[in-house]
Amino acid sequence: MTDSKQQSSSELCKAYQSLIASQKTLLLSTVTETNQPEISYAPYVRDEQGSFYIFISELASHTRNLLKNKNASIMFIKPESEVRELFARERITFNCDAIEIAPEDVVFEQQLYSFHRNFGEIVTLIKSLTDFHLFALRPVSGQYVVGFGKAFKINMTDGSLSGLGQT
Repeated sequence: MTDSKQQSSSELCKAYQSLIASQKTLLLSTVTETNQPEISYAPYVRDEQGSFYIFISELASHTRNLLKNKNASIMFIKPESEVRELFARERITFNCDAIEIAPEDVVFEQQLYSFHRNFGEIVTLIKSLTDFHLFALRPVSGQYVVGFGKAFKINMTDGSLSGLGQT
């Protein structure tokens, strides 16, 4: 990647969207009953409005956490093997509101179809299990870090970027 000062805002927006699109899973941080942070991961699909959907089991602590506390953070990070400097890996973080989608909601079937299309027959199996829940993770704030001193706030309305500390 070239120096971000030489890159246009449009190029930077394409770069962060490309990083998200290059990953089939997201890193998920939730909050436990005792108010402790807990990190895990989950496969995801994304809708046109920018919400991320995860289909997860109650056997996993992150599901139980989300059922009790709707605050979550997610992260996408460039793989270690693709970067020169591990201290400044390209990454995107979003703070999200987690909303459980009921099985009778039309969005439930739409997103399960997307999961099936992206991940195959395993989705048919897990859809039949009663302990799985579909959550929409709706970003309320976001940050894109390209490298040392190259951090941007993501506008949740239009996806544009501004340098941290700017409005």
